Amino acid sequence: MPTHKTTQEPPIDLPVGFNAWLLDCAPVRDCGTCQTEWRKLKAAEGVGDIGQAAKHATQIRDHSGGHR
Repeated sequence: MPTHKTTQEPPIDLPVGFNAWLLDCAPVRDCGTCQTEWRKLKAAEGVGDIGQAAKHATQIRDHSGGHR
């Protein structure tokens, strides 16, 4: 019976502060869209889903730029 090995790369350790940089955004206080994305970002961050949190941060950065 053949045996095969599965390999899994060890997790990557990102530099300290990388998540803070990745999630850096400034939601507009009186904007419902910005505030909704901010709540979703914080919920995703709270469960450790940094990828999803980063998507919400991107949405905030892209959307809040139109408020200027």
